[in-house]
Amino acid sequence: MSLEFTELVKLGKAVAKADPKTSLTFSFNNETLSYEAMQETLRQEMNELAGDYKSYRRNQLQLFELIEEIMDEVLPKKVLDRYMDFAEVKTFAQGDRPIFKRRTGHKRAKQFITKVGLSGRYEVFKLGEESFEVKTSAIGGAAQIGLEEFLDGRVDFAELTQIVMEGMDELIQREVANALIASVNQLPAANKVVGNGFEEAQMDRLLATAASYGEPTIYCTLEFAVKMVPEEGWRSDRMKDERWNNGFLANYKGKRVVILPQSFEDETNSKKVIDPRYVWIIPSGVNDKPVKIAMEGETIVKEWENRDNSREVQVYKKVGVNAIMNNGICCYQDSTLTF
Repeated sequence: MSLEFTELVKLGKAVAKADPKTSLTFSFNNETLSYEAMQETLRQEMNELAGDYKSYRRNQLQLFELIEEIMDEVLPKKVLDRYMDFAEVKTFAQGDRPIFKRRTGHKRAKQFITKVGLSGRYEVFKLGEESFEVKTSAIGGAAQIGLEEFLDGRVDFAELTQIVMEGMDELIQREVANALIASVNQLPAANKVVGNGFEEAQMDRLLATAASYGEPTIYCTLEFAVKMVPEEGWRSDRMKDERWNNGFLANYKGKRVVILPQSFEDETNSKKVIDPRYVWIIPSGVNDKPVKIAMEGETIVKEWENRDNSREVQVYKKVGVNAIMNNGICCYQDSTLTF
């Protein structure tokens, strides 16, 4: 390798953190580089580690350590950036109890804790007067490498690392959505509506309820946001331009609209990751952020060899997701959308 391992780790982290949508150039080792230049440098360095089967076999442990270090630093930040408005993200050492504190004694906002577990398994939460534990379970992503593809140079580990990272990020997205949806039945009747499409009067009623506890923000997928247009007063040139340029109104009657990222579970585009029927109205400044995400221990990377000589690089991380709802949060459900 032309780079020392510590420098390669720095480069891998820089590439994983970079967002080419927000900037054309990035700083690495006191140099200004384009995203493409950093990607190509990382690709070349990783191909030196694993450009052929013998190199891969010889450098496998170092390669896996590289992926582990990148994941441990970058994944929590990606999750925090995505959910920073309504989720608290904490990292814990292996074996430490993932404890979150909640405020008590608030006279107006009653809190209730929703139990939800990864992969449909319900976890046990230990409650105290001011703190509770979020149990973690292992989540994982895998990228399969065909031996011929690998030897022919048609795949490389920079690409595989990105695939696994995106897969684990989507798993956490799904669990956050599941934690919120599991709480719907616990919300007061006045805090939830099932509408036939977008019903302006019902949405406005929920916004008024949430506004009693703080400044509401609307969280929804793009599928619902494109429908959210007031019947009157929206035909101004400014609103028309905003809707044309964004595809939706980023501000609904003075309330910020945040688009939840949508993706699909496979290349058929038939199974969505986030259920678009659910719209969340969450007031700011009311007790704690409703979603708690715990990440425990280090990322573990290992390899599994299949009978056809293909190889799977498997990545595991212990994650727990929990929702602490309160009666200032509202939910609008659009019965016309499909999941």
